[in-house]
Amino acid sequence: MIAALMIGRAGSTGFPGKNVSLVLGRPLCEYPLMAASGSTNVDRIFISTDSDQIRKIGEKYNATHIERPAHLATSTALSDDVFVHAFGVIKETLAAEGQQLDFLVLLFANAATIKTEFIDQGIEMLRNDPKMDGAATTSIYNMYSPLRARKMGSDGYLKPFVPFEAIGDPSTFNTSRDSQGDVYYTDGSTIVIRPRSLENISEGLLPHKWMGQHIGSIPNWGGCDVDYEWQVPIVEFWLKAHGFSEGS
Repeated sequence: MIAALMIGRAGSTGFPGKNVSLVLGRPLCEYPLMAASGSTNVDRIFISTDSDQIRKIGEKYNATHIERPAHLATSTALSDDVFVHAFGVIKETLAAEGQQLDFLVLLFANAATIKTEFIDQGIEMLRNDPKMDGAATTSIYNMYSPLRARKMGSDGYLKPFVPFEAIGDPSTFNTSRDSQGDVYYTDGSTIVIRPRSLENISEGLLPHKWMGQHIGSIPNWGGCDVDYEWQVPIVEFWLKAHGFSEGS
């Protein structure tokens, strides 16, 4: 049994109502549901949410609703805890039906840069590599490398966020954004995991421990989970480049 789980809450401080805001004429959260619904590998879709709007959108895709507890629907709640809670409900639900979970597709209601092919590719990667705990879409963002990251020092001046020596040999770095090699970001569009990644979440790699330790890359570009309104045109550009148009 392969299940998909999308998480998304009603509240948002940075971009109020983002998960149901219209992107190319569709609610943002509908795109991951469309991708999961289009996969012949996905047997069941679940949604963990406290939002009636998201729940109703999920009904179009025969998604099973998991009521997200109030303490997991705050701005400070961690995705780790939301996934673990929903995972427990899914396991109990499937066990009662005599089913066992093989893989779980993790989706975010605010991540629309997703295709069914990403889900299927991630599933195939896990099938072919027993050591792999999870596979996630990655976008290469060399312009956001640790080399360019800064933090404000106590003296009021910008300092390197990460010591340059932790990245490599500083003598080989220059102003080129590519001088330190490609920088892969897991972009949140698609994550496929084995159940053990959530069962042993404390052993997973930071910052997204639910992916496990051995993580494969599903190539993407421009992947983006929307947290601010200014990101919507970027996502719409991606969607149009992948064949989506207004409301279709």
